[in-house]
Amino acid sequence: MAFTTGLNHLGLTVRDLNATTDFFADVLGWDVTARDESYPRTTVTDGNLRLTLWQVQIDDPVPFDRKSALGLHHLALEVADQNTLTTLAATLAAHPDVVVEFMPEPMGAGPRKHMMFAEPGGLRIELLWAGV
Repeated sequence: MAFTTGLNHLGLTVRDLNATTDFFADVLGWDVTARDESYPRTTVTDGNLRLTLWQVQIDDPVPFDRKSALGLHHLALEVADQNTLTTLAATLAAHPDVVVEFMPEPMGAGPRKHMMFAEPGGLRIELLWAGV
């Protein structure tokens, strides 16, 4: 039996705190629940998951490489239905500061589908529709 009961929050260091915070709020519709300019950090939530975003403290941070560095490989976020995935995919593909790795495609034999992209601050994010 586990001694823990779930994820309280996930803390992520980002290249541009304002750009990443704005992306979660304006594009994904998350709420900004805290901001501390002295640290600097923000907290965002979709009502289920809470992220604490921290501003990197050097001018030229090394981008994360999922194949050679320890740490976050990607953040996987579930969407309610296939229509939401398709709509968000089109929004992300049109966003000038989002880099789409691949558009929605089946996972295995389906019907599940997912896509991968990097938000304006460089975080690698997967959107997933569970197929039900």
